[in-house]
Parts: sequence; C-alpha cells; structure tokens
Amino acid sequence: MAHILTAVEGSQVDIVPVRRALVSVSDKAGIVEFCSFLSSKGVELLSTGGTAKKLREAGLEVQDVSDYTGAVECLDGRVKTLHPKVHGGLLAVRGNEQHEKQMDEQGMKPIDMTILNLYPFEATVAKGAGFEQCIENIDIGGPSMLRSTAKNHAFTAIVTSPEQYSKIQEEIETNGGTSLALRKGLAAQAFALSAAYDSSISLWFANQLSSDAPVTARVYKPEFPLKYGCNPHQKPAYISSRLGCDLPFEIKNGVPGYINLLDAANAWQLVLELKQATGLAAASSFKHVSPAGAAVAVSLTDAEAKAYEVTEETRTSLTPAALAYLRARNADPMCSFGDFCAISDEVDEATAKYLKKEISDGIVAPSYTPEALEILKSKKAGKFIVLQATPNYHPGDVEYREVYGMTFSQKRNDVIIGKDHMQKVVTSTTNLGDGAVRDLIVASICIKYTQSNSVGFAKDGMMVGVGAGQQSRVDCVKLAGRKVTTWYLRQHPKVLALPFKEGIKRQDRVNARVRYIEGDFTAEEKTRWEEHFTETPAILTEEEKADFMKGSSGASRLLLNLVAACKISRSPKPATSTAWPCASQGPVSSTTRI
Repeated sequence: MAHILTAVEGSQVDIVPVRRALVSVSDKAGIVEFCSFLSSKGVELLSTGGTAKKLREAGLEVQDVSDYTGAVECLDGRVKTLHPKVHGGLLAVRGNEQHEKQMDEQGMKPIDMTILNLYPFEATVAKGAGFEQCIENIDIGGPSMLRSTAKNHAFTAIVTSPEQYSKIQEEIETNGGTSLALRKGLAAQAFALSAAYDSSISLWFANQLSSDAPVTARVYKPEFPLKYGCNPHQKPAYISSRLGCDLPFEIKNGVPGYINLLDAANAWQLVLELKQATGLAAASSFKHVSPAGAAVAVSLTDAEAKAYEVTEETRTSLTPAALAYLRARNADPMCSFGDFCAISDEVDEATAKYLKKEISDGIVAPSYTPEALEILKSKKAGKFIVLQATPNYHPGDVEYREVYGMTFSQKRNDVIIGKDHMQKVVTSTTNLGDGAVRDLIVASICIKYTQSNSVGFAKDGMMVGVGAGQQSRVDCVKLAGRKVTTWYLRQHPKVLALPFKEGIKRQDRVNARVRYIEGDFTAEEKTRWEEHFTETPAILTEEEKADFMKGSSGASRLLLNLVAACKISRSPKPATSTAWPCASQGPVSSTTRI
C-alpha cells in the first residue's frame, strides 16, 4: 500500500500579495495588458521564449527563466522550466521554517503566480498532424508547473486562461493580492484542465495502438444551474459543457429547464437530418423527449388548410420555415400543446407570427431575423425560450450516459437516412414516386428520435401518426393508426362545420374537434364540451367515420395491412420502412422501430 503523506504546516493566510509571477503562454491574447497591470503593481516577471520576447517588445522588464535558474533552455526547448528553482519557488510552504531555510540555501525565490497555457495537443491532432508532431505537442513543463502551483494554492495562484485575467486584476486592485477563495477556484479549474489534457492524450495514444484506453476521463465545465431536473425534487441540477467545447445552443431569451433542453437537443438533430436528407425546410414539435410531429415544407391541400384553420391570406404568405412548422404542429395538435419546436432554417417574421399564436414553450433554430426575434421574445410575457444553435457544432463520435452508477458508451447514431436507404421495397408496390420516398425519409428520421418500440406514418411531407415507446409493437401500430385516423377525420365536413361560440380559443377549438372525433365522453366531459358551441353538434357516428375513411383515402385498408405486417415481425432489427398505397390521396408511408 502506498505511503500517504501528511499535510505540511505553514502560515494560514487569506490575501497573498503577488511579488513574482512566472509567465509562459501559447495563447497570447491579453497577456501584454495583464502583465502591464502586474508590473504596475511592482510584480517581478519571469518568462520564457516567445512570451518573454513579446513582453519586452511591449516595453516590460522581464527576467528570462534561464537567467533565474542558471540553466539554459536545451533539447530543442523540451527542458526550460523543469528546475528546482522554479518548482521550489512554486511549492514552498510560506511560514514553514525548514522550507524557507532550504530556499535560502539553494537560492530559490518564492513565485506567487503562474500564468500559462498548455501546448495545443488537441488542435494538433485535429489538423491531421503525423504521430511524431503530435508527440512533440505533448506539454511536459506546462502541466508540471500547473500542478505545482495548484497544489500550493494556499499561497500561489495558477492562471490558465485569458478569461481569468479580469477577475484576478479586479481582486488585486481591490485587496492588494489574491484571496484564498480565488486561488482555490483557480486550482480547481487547473486540475480539471490537466485531467482533460491527459485524457485526450491517453485516448489518442490508445487509438494509435488500436487498443482501448485503460481509463477514460471526461471533464465537464458547469455552465448554468437549472431550477430542477426531471422532477421538482431532483435538485441540484446543472447544464455542463465538455471542457474545451461549446454548448450546442446559445440562449437568446428565457430560462430553459432540464426537459426543455433534452427536447431541444433531439428536435434540433431531427430537423438537421431532415434538411440534409430532403433539401427542404424542416420542423419538429417535441414533448417530453419524443416528437409529437415532424414535417418538411410541402404545400397544403385545400382540405388541410381548412382543417388547420389557415386562411387563404395566411396560406399565400407562408414561408418554407413557417409551412414546415405548421405541418409539424398539426400532426397531433393536442400532443403538441406546450411543445418545444425546432426549425432547420432561419426563423422569419411569418414563422414567428404563426408560432406566437400557438401554446409553446420554446424554439431552437440556426438564426432569427431581428423582427422574428422581437416577436418571440414577447411571447409568454417574455418567458418564451429562444435558443440559437451553435454553427458547425460537433457533439463527438462517442456518446456517454450514466445510469445507476454505470456509464454506457456507444458510437453516436450519425447515419443520415436518405434516398439510398429506400432502394429495398418489401411490399408488392415497388414503384415509389418521389413523394413516397420523401415521406419514407421523413418517417424514418422522425422514428429515429423516439423510444422504441415505435411506428410512424407520414404523408405529404409530415408525420400523421407517431406511436412511440410501447412495449408491444402491435400497440405501437394501434396508437399510430388511431392518430392517423384522428388526423384525417379532422378534415370531415361535420368536424369543419362545428358551430363554435365567438371567443373560443384556438387550442380549445383544436381539443374540442379531437374529442368530437374520439367521442368517448363521460357525462361531465360532454357537458363541458358542449359549452364550446352555439348549439349541440350532432354526433359523428362510427359509420360516418368509416365511410369517410374508406371513400376518401383508403386509410382503413392501410391500417389493417400494417397491423398484419407488424404482428408477424418478431426478430429485433433496425428501423424498416414501408410504403402502403391509399386510394385517392397517394401513398402513406410508415416506419417501424423495433
């Protein structure tokens, strides 16, 4: 068993004046200004190589580390600061008589602050450099000074980023030195940086040997707290980024919650893939981390426009982004109540105006026109969440998930489903038109972002039924099929003619139509439902529903065929896609995830 060291005793101090600082940075942003401030406070500057040259060019007095140590830089710069006078000055415990005596005997001077960056190893790898060049960009002296300074944070301050300069400068200006709280915080950041740096080297080296790394270190940077997690009692909750990486979104308005951000992450990936696969503006409507609807920009039919309450004036002014969201929202408007939406294209004024009248929690998109952003910011009394996606964001090739103390990892599902995946047709109808292929792509990508088992129908560029997260595949089909029936029956003449009272809100009209189609009221529900109308509507009979489905679309035959196909499918396999013919409305496409 390894020997455990005991703490070394010394002075207990809060504010430590900075008398001497060691500076060696590769990222020179702001370094001249920061060191000028330190110099104005009487701080002696020690430095190396290019950093020393830049500071001298700015008129600052600098002592080379080699002059201080009496040992010249050697071995192509591999040995600069690895010297007892450097690390003794960093590690010596102030107020410890033995340490101070040994420092005097060896000519060491206390160093109160280290300002450094590490060699850009990850950037070197990212550029595709060869093995030897990557090895050369593994920093040795930097991590050594970082750890020495951070370990002795009771007396020394480790500065690892230009983002820290202003806070340190403010504290020195106010207190005459660095506080213990600041030094502890800087040390914590430094050790996290060191862990991430070593992890990236370890993983890269293992890949060069075609073997698994013995240890995987993932370091996270807390970005902002959340009100709570999935449930109100799950506190604390935070959003963190991978150290050295941006978050995938920038918050433009509102305060997103845990589920909001899960919805945003999945909804955004879905629309990116739809856009890439189809070339059309795409939108999705998410609730509780599953899509209630998804669509691409395909023109509305007259019947759809009536069912979705789209006036002719609005219809002619719909932009592709607005059209895509209108379709996505109307796949299942009851489930989309309070949704989080994603749009693949810039959100314009027309899209923002349409979204403003819907009950929704938030949106993520690549950008917003100034007019659209102002409209969205005013929604929900200013609480509507607006996220702007980070351009060219890469989440990494491997994804991780922690469950009950276990960490699962797998290659991210980054396959983009497209036309090539639709070549194998397993039904008797083998001649698929462009519309059917498009709808199969929409259904397949949408179902990818559900919890299996799942079944989905798509038609005219939109999902018309999503049956997700059921233990039984048959139940998935029943659920998806019921949603298709409801979607289509919203176009029934009796549904369109419901005599609503003046002032009934849009979402209440939507809900009332769906309940009219379903028809399974309790006595109390029926009484409250009837209050929406100037007169009690005649019931929509099962015979009328069946005749409308059979005579207009052939969808009833479609559902029977699909149920039969799923019942005989037993073995687990990837998502499969099928085009089922409908009589006069064109094909309805389905995707099954099992």
